[in-house]
Amino acid sequence: MDFNSNYSNDKKKTTKQSMLLCCKVYISESRNKEALDSIERAAWHEPETVIVNKFMDHYYNRVGYTLVSYVAHDSTGCPIYTPLQQSVVAMARVAYEAINLESHCGAHPRLGVIDDIVCHPLGRASLDEAAWLAKTIASDVGNRFQVPVYLYAAAHPTGKALETIRRELGYYRPNYMGNRWAGWGQPEILPEKPNEGPEAVSRTRGVVMIGARPWIATYNVPILSTDVSAAKRIALMVSSRGGGLPTVQTLGLVHGEDTTEIACMLLEPNQIGADRVQKQVEMLAAQEGLDVEKGYFTDLSPEMIVERYMKLISADSS
Repeated sequence: MDFNSNYSNDKKKTTKQSMLLCCKVYISESRNKEALDSIERAAWHEPETVIVNKFMDHYYNRVGYTLVSYVAHDSTGCPIYTPLQQSVVAMARVAYEAINLESHCGAHPRLGVIDDIVCHPLGRASLDEAAWLAKTIASDVGNRFQVPVYLYAAAHPTGKALETIRRELGYYRPNYMGNRWAGWGQPEILPEKPNEGPEAVSRTRGVVMIGARPWIATYNVPILSTDVSAAKRIALMVSSRGGGLPTVQTLGLVHGEDTTEIACMLLEPNQIGADRVQKQVEMLAAQEGLDVEKGYFTDLSPEMIVERYMKLISADSS
């Protein structure tokens, strides 16, 4: 019996179970199946990365992928490698080849083919490790693909908030039909200097936000009305910015032919969760004379994500 070999394998297995990082990659496309299939194949080239969730929205013309893998360290405990880096950069390469932002239109704001990449620690991994991954991916994306990259939260030198950067760049201003986003609708010379990549924008690729933060939840509440002005009023009153629920960010958006939607980011879901948001939306909608459906999460919980990762990794190695 080779004790050293078994010990090494056990240690590696423990690392893969407990030192995990998660990347959520939001891409401005949901209608082109061929493009999405190519992007997913690129991620699968790295067998130790697992796509644990995929959420597509036809009306927003947007897809979110949740990827998980382990992080390895050097002898001093500094992170030096995770399969996620290669997987996310490979997905970016294919996305920029397959998708043209100038041809894109949807009911959700975005500023790039890849709109956002956010890294979260899972298990015993730390936020510093997630920030390291975000900055590594940002350098690769900015330099390889010549796309301006804005770092945010723990990946930014001063912790600048994603919402602040988006407002500076005009993210929330629709440029088509009053409540939709089409093509590249901003100046080609950016008002704020990016952290990586060029200062001029390719209209076909746009820009990308890349950050690291503790876990957030995304929760959307449908409103049975086409009145987007009412949805925006409700969204503002629910949000911390509008004096509503602390640590909740919201958007009021068109969602289909006969509904609107309150799209929510819960920055501290263990403090203020979906139940509080649902009740607040229902109360405010009732004041507008509007009916509300039960909301839904667009991703799994961290516990479910780790569980699914372990099952898929075990199945691949058996």
